[in-house]
Amino acid sequence: MDRSPSLEQLRALIAVAETGSFSAAARQLDRAQSVVSYTIANLEALLGVALFERGKRKPELTAAGRAILADARRLDLLMGQLNAKAAGLQRGLEGEVSVAVDVMFPSGRLVQALQAFAREFPTVALNLTMEALGGVLKLVLDGDCAFGISGPNQNWPHVIEARAIGTVELVMVAAPCHPLAQAAQPVRISDAREHTQLVLTDRSRLTVGQTFGVYSNRAWKLGDLGAKHRLLLAGLGWGSMPLHLVEADLEAGRLVRIALADRSSVNYNVTLIHRTDTGAGPATLWLCEYLTNGTPPQAPLPDAP
Repeated sequence: MDRSPSLEQLRALIAVAETGSFSAAARQLDRAQSVVSYTIANLEALLGVALFERGKRKPELTAAGRAILADARRLDLLMGQLNAKAAGLQRGLEGEVSVAVDVMFPSGRLVQALQAFAREFPTVALNLTMEALGGVLKLVLDGDCAFGISGPNQNWPHVIEARAIGTVELVMVAAPCHPLAQAAQPVRISDAREHTQLVLTDRSRLTVGQTFGVYSNRAWKLGDLGAKHRLLLAGLGWGSMPLHLVEADLEAGRLVRIALADRSSVNYNVTLIHRTDTGAGPATLWLCEYLTNGTPPQAPLPDAP
């Protein structure tokens, strides 16, 4: 086959198959019936296979026609998506948005924002990375992500613009069988130091030498919050967790809260960050506002320059 079928030919095939007649397909495509018949005949000649049974009262797809129809629908869908993306780019809409989010950020709020983003910008690809501590900052600094939802940082680099968007409550927990859960509350710091503490670590190098709420002389360092959660449930240590992630465990008695002598909970500050030397498109700005406020932005998208 020297040439490929045209989109017009494939759409004619789809229309005839879906409407059940050449006349109805012609009306749908706003073409003369003879044009549709001619287009299908040329497509069959080009492919070298019959797409419809001849001599039938209504056009019926052959086995080859059904196979070709599936591919035609897929190509038509892809072309529609391509045209929509091109139209978005013409008005300044990004082709993709990359965002890094701290693992402590409330998952319900994140899911709601991502679902809303998918409805609002169906043609924009979204790349999401979940990181802990300095991992979010590194991705934004390196330009891998347009913006980030980061945990606390003592000194933001000069190239970073930061805006506080809330706090996450971290609570100290352990399994009911753990010695600290059975000890008198509040727990003395000297007692807490004698038991293994499960600590979330930074996979970047930006917080080397810094410690965040580490009490114990014996610490298991974990790079994954889910793994930390599972080890806590197994009674293999104690540690802090976002309240929203362990509320169900606390209610069910799978975990219990521990009150340390100096604190019973910690407010984990959450900050939206981006590089000051990098511009943001309308989809990026929309997602930033949604994650900041928890609701869709009310203002319309800005026009392309």
